[in-house]
Amino acid sequence: MKSGLSLVAMAVAAAAPSILYAQDIADKPKAEKPSDYEPQVRTTKLSGTFGGQRINYAATIGETIIKNKDGVPEVAVVTTAYVKEPRDPNRPITFLFNGGPGSGTVWLMMGAFGPKRVEIPGNGTDDGAPPYPIVDNADALMDVTDMVFIDPPGTGFSHLIGKADPKDYYGVTQDAKLVAEVIRRWLNDNGRWNSPKYLGGESYGTTRSAAVANQLMNTTYNDVALNGIILISTVLDFGAGADVPGNELSPITNLPSMAVTALYHGKATATSPEAFAEEARQWAIGPYASALLKGQKLQGEERAVIRRDLARFTGLSETYLDSTDLRVLPNRFYKELLRDRGLTVGRLDARYTGRDYDNAGERPDNDPSFYGIDASYTAAINSWSRDGLGFKTDREYQSISNISSQWDWRIGARDVNAYLNVTPYIGQALRENSGLKVLVAQGYYDFSTPFFAAEYALSRTGIPQDRITYTYYGAGHMMYIRDEDRRKLSEDVRAFIRAR
Repeated sequence: MKSGLSLVAMAVAAAAPSILYAQDIADKPKAEKPSDYEPQVRTTKLSGTFGGQRINYAATIGETIIKNKDGVPEVAVVTTAYVKEPRDPNRPITFLFNGGPGSGTVWLMMGAFGPKRVEIPGNGTDDGAPPYPIVDNADALMDVTDMVFIDPPGTGFSHLIGKADPKDYYGVTQDAKLVAEVIRRWLNDNGRWNSPKYLGGESYGTTRSAAVANQLMNTTYNDVALNGIILISTVLDFGAGADVPGNELSPITNLPSMAVTALYHGKATATSPEAFAEEARQWAIGPYASALLKGQKLQGEERAVIRRDLARFTGLSETYLDSTDLRVLPNRFYKELLRDRGLTVGRLDARYTGRDYDNAGERPDNDPSFYGIDASYTAAINSWSRDGLGFKTDREYQSISNISSQWDWRIGARDVNAYLNVTPYIGQALRENSGLKVLVAQGYYDFSTPFFAAEYALSRTGIPQDRITYTYYGAGHMMYIRDEDRRKLSEDVRAFIRAR
């Protein structure tokens, strides 16, 4: 935590890498013309202790240039690779990205798996003001796998070049094709074609993982087979989770998250979050689902029983539940649960609470679980990339950009109305690759990608169940901000990779 590290000098010292030597492969000014664009690549040799092992490694941050069919550069994709030395072509390699779309890999790299991380409170309180300690991350995965963190265009320092058309890169399939090409290029350039290979994504990055796996394994005969897919805070079926009138699956899949949140804030009673989550799952998929599907035919005593049980699970009054017709949208839940205390709860992590301008509205002014962490991560990624690894650019690092407003959500003829579900990609990959396994890591207090929604999506027809492992954590969307959960997530991923 921040205590004991308040001096600027101490924070700078914590951020400084233990450099053995640095090699500037390229440091050239930004070109005016795409044809003249020269990629910047920098490699720094470092050492650290990960998983109890002292490891020497090379950290390489650099641009991969993607050209159009005429050979004109259109995209500069920045990747940050951490590779153990001496290099071993048989060692596992894991490609990681965050989500959004429009989110840089800052969260997974500086919070969970990278060799350095930013240290912030893990108990649902605000990160405050700088300096933020940047410390060695003993939970980094360097003892079991090399890692390549990928920032797709429009995220991080990655960007379009010249007159490149955003429509060619901003979309579910367009993005997946580009990321798959970056992976193939990295494997080729680094002699790693026969290494065990893993994809790891968080949030929309899990959507991307499914779509990239499809591009690597299902769309051509020139397959890149994967050993594993790591889904962190999973969202695969967007239609099922849409918070729109008439979609009965949204209140059903959100109900277990509401239950554990109510319990956390003292609005419900149960022996444990795990037990209450399971009870809520069974009630949501049984009596609650049956009741909602009856629509306005649900009347009398049957409705009264559902209302009473729904109040027990959500911590909301029966009067309020009646006014919502037994269907509580998440935005309303964030505002209503602690209204009597003048507080709202977070979307990304419902352990966080905030205080709005006033207490009268039906949704929060903002998400306290995002503004409670964003400044520290922004400072950390810029400090580490620019000062620690020597990346030179006048571009602003895009932790969260606005490219989602330009995103093409369609993946086929059936998706003309943007009913996006990439789960079948994972089902096909599992059916056609007997060596593939999937790890699903979910935080109990995450409303952005509720844990029961992930379970629902992955339990559908056509998805082999025997090679899917679920793990759960006592925090939210970015469960690794909590020290206990970062360690647990790291150990769960280590075990997953070792068990190939």
